[in-house]
Amino acid sequence: MNCLKELKQHYGTAEGYALYRLVMEECFGLTHTDILLGKDNQISEENQARLLEITGRLLKNEPVQYVLGYADFCGHRFAVRPGVLIPRPETELLVQKALELGHGMEGVTEPEVLDIGTGSGCIAVSMALAGCRVTAMDISEEALGIAMQNATALNAEVVFVHENILQPSRTAQQWHVIVSNPPYICLHEAEAMERNVLDYEPHNALFVPDTDPLIFYRAIASYAMSHLSAGGWLCLEINQAYPDEMEKLLSSFGFKDVTIQKDQYGKDRIAYAHL
Repeated sequence: MNCLKELKQHYGTAEGYALYRLVMEECFGLTHTDILLGKDNQISEENQARLLEITGRLLKNEPVQYVLGYADFCGHRFAVRPGVLIPRPETELLVQKALELGHGMEGVTEPEVLDIGTGSGCIAVSMALAGCRVTAMDISEEALGIAMQNATALNAEVVFVHENILQPSRTAQQWHVIVSNPPYICLHEAEAMERNVLDYEPHNALFVPDTDPLIFYRAIASYAMSHLSAGGWLCLEINQAYPDEMEKLLSSFGFKDVTIQKDQYGKDRIAYAHL
């Protein structure tokens, strides 16, 4: 198999070469210049076998982050594998805004933060490393295991809790900031999604019923009403199809100064408001 040729044919010339170059650099230590000099054709038989295995997975549309075993987020490297959502660059905006709001609260030096649906732990760990005291919850024990590994690897102090936000346990604890990137893609939107997402990433972290697209936001907003401190902030990543509905939902619960912010691609990406 000519791995570079196969990847170009499958993904297109530009994307195929970008994937090949990434694999060469991350897995075999070869640069773009090395590839141009043909050094990728001189790797050992053991590495050739490894390259064939990696290429085979990529040709089946497995996300390169799962193949490599990591994704970069907020300047940190997080371990990922099937069972957790792959961190997206646009979610970094959610972290930036939550940090800005938390650290901007008067008299608060170490904001207490709750991350609902932590997945790989990318939000929770990034905020902990930025000076917050973070608790992270998830319904998936597998996800919590991966998140704990990431916290340990990056020396971040995070308290992890096995919890279903749709059926939360009772606690009197309060936080300055509650942040969440919950499932928000409607099932009918799956038709327009790439196979590498649909076939590999966990559906329980992606999809909500067409009949109730705001199910998680309603549960989170309700929880936040009794678990945010006075003046505390709720920060959410949202479905770009429902910005008006999100604004109405948060306002109906009594949140103030509801704001919808666009991401770097011009899409309505986050909603934030305070008590």
